[in-house]
Amino acid sequence: MKKIAIAILIAAGAQLASADGLKSLESFMKGSQTGRADFTQVVTSPPKDGQVARTKTSSGTFEFQRPGRFKFVYKKPFEQTIVADGQTLWLYDTDLNQVTQRAQSQALGSTPAALLASAPDLSALKADFTLEAAPDQDGLQWVLARPKTKDGQLQSVRVGFAGEQLAALDILDSFGQRSAIRFTGMQANAALPPATFQFKPPQGADVVRQ
Repeated sequence: MKKIAIAILIAAGAQLASADGLKSLESFMKGSQTGRADFTQVVTSPPKDGQVARTKTSSGTFEFQRPGRFKFVYKKPFEQTIVADGQTLWLYDTDLNQVTQRAQSQALGSTPAALLASAPDLSALKADFTLEAAPDQDGLQWVLARPKTKDGQLQSVRVGFAGEQLAALDILDSFGQRSAIRFTGMQANAALPPATFQFKPPQGADVVRQ
């Protein structure tokens, strides 16, 4: 399950497309400083030895405050929390009662999280990603983002918008694993209390610093 969560922090080919996706991304970056939504995530691992590809489905809630703060709370099938507070990235596995702690500056540069919350504006995104409009699909406008650094775990991310509203992420990692995230009930510029992005390891939890 931890690999699924990390796949969020750490989805194709060049095609002709309109610029609608890029315009939607720019509008999202300018117009949505905070947000809250429910999400469903389907992770598909590449097939091995002729076997059928395996999928895992999870769901939960997502909140962000630009720049640099976000929170994923996985509720089903296992409880897990990812919090970025602006300085530190926290990953809490409830079943294991284990917290992984990393410096946020070292963890989020070329990740989907940067597309959603870490970068303050479009120009900052372009410093880390090559961005291009992708064809409309499933009623959404898409942007294909490829990290400029080639040594990370991320190959590409497609970001889908319904107008100016964030609706989807399709993530492809360097191991060939795909994560399809769909957001519902997105509330742009929601009033989020400061405590939303604060995290304190639960008493008795094993804390691993990386």
